[in-house]
Amino acid sequence: MKIIVTGSLGNVARPLVQQLVSEGHELTVISSHADRKPEIENLGARAAIGSISDVPFLTETFRGADSAFLMTPPMLGTQNIIENTINTGKSYAEAISAAHVPRIVMLSSVGADSPVENGPIAGLHHIENTYRELNASAAFLRAGYFYINLFNDIPMIKNAGIIGGNYPADVKIPLVHPTDIAKAAAEELVRNSPDKAVRYIVGDYREAGDFATVLGSSIGTPSLPWIEFTDKEAFEGMLQAGLPEEMAKLYEEMGRGIRNGVVQKDFIQYGAPVSGGIRLEDFAREFAERFNK
Repeated sequence: MKIIVTGSLGNVARPLVQQLVSEGHELTVISSHADRKPEIENLGARAAIGSISDVPFLTETFRGADSAFLMTPPMLGTQNIIENTINTGKSYAEAISAAHVPRIVMLSSVGADSPVENGPIAGLHHIENTYRELNASAAFLRAGYFYINLFNDIPMIKNAGIIGGNYPADVKIPLVHPTDIAKAAAEELVRNSPDKAVRYIVGDYREAGDFATVLGSSIGTPSLPWIEFTDKEAFEGMLQAGLPEEMAKLYEEMGRGIRNGVVQKDFIQYGAPVSGGIRLEDFAREFAERFNK
């Protein structure tokens, strides 16, 4: 099959490309960075270098494809982040329609069912609705919270001896590793299905307090405490860590949505499926390696 992969060689796209190439598919990887071309080609794929806001470029790249993996960068700029995210989805949709791609697989997120109280996920909610209007079958991969985002807590653990967020220790959060997302995306890209369907990709479903217990034990600090911050404390902490104000506000809102259950609601109603192979204890080894570098 001829398959297009967006996301350059990021955390999901790289293992996805490796798997699809090993299966014998013809891969084209879209990247905005020309210096990625040799690396993409070394993996056995063709590199298409251009902007994901350039609809003619996208249309030409998508033309003749059997399926396409569509993802938007997690944060587009430091201002108008939701609007920029939605506009990227619209560019993809326009190009997919013009190129008559019959199947798309979108990297979405747990919480994308809601247009509010989910921070940056709100952009994915609107993109899902845009793609539902396309004349193409679609799989919406609603991924859990990326384990690797927990790497961002390493400075807090090292400097303050705590880990936390603006939600309590007993709130359960769906979690996933990028490699599990890549495996699911590879399955969906070659699936012959006429439907537009949601598929949750979650490797573990754990209380936030387990982050402290499991990750703390992996670094030799089994008593590492989980601290529930107020929304204001979380916001100010992210500003101090160097996040732009709009981005910090969106993450504060997402934490509030986790605390209030908005983000997890549809996942729970779906039966809280855990299908990925990498559990929190598995990721803890990866976390410890990064922590000890």
